[in-house]
Amino acid sequence: MDFEKLLKEVEDIINKDGEREEKLKKITELLKEKIPHYDWAGFYLAGEKQGMLYLGPFAGEPTEHVEIPFGNGICGQAAEREMTFIVQDVSKETNYLPCSPEVKSEIVVPIMKGEKLIGEIDIDSHQISPFTKKDREFLERIAELVANLF
Repeated sequence: MDFEKLLKEVEDIINKDGEREEKLKKITELLKEKIPHYDWAGFYLAGEKQGMLYLGPFAGEPTEHVEIPFGNGICGQAAEREMTFIVQDVSKETNYLPCSPEVKSEIVVPIMKGEKLIGEIDIDSHQISPFTKKDREFLERIAELVANLF
């Protein structure tokens, strides 16, 4: 997987003229299309209501989880602790919100603007243990780039 090439494509999307929502949608589509083990890619954004995440642009199957309180599921835990969460096998996780029976693993990366959580990148995979250190570094870099849109 050529993560450096994909990072360049994400930078190009971010630097083009256009609306933030449109750019975020293009990034999710790029991730889902180009990385075989990314079966769902989306953004959850911190809303005006303190302690809540709201589903933003995504690529993949629709989810019923359009609002997630901090602390709930992998996304909520990542938001509450402001740290990347990697769950290689969701069946072993007690605090997990299932989006689909096909999801076997998940990685969630917070998007920070200074000290403030503004959202997160959420990736679901239909494989067990697909995420590597390179996935984490790649997604954390995307989170840094996306933070500039806010």
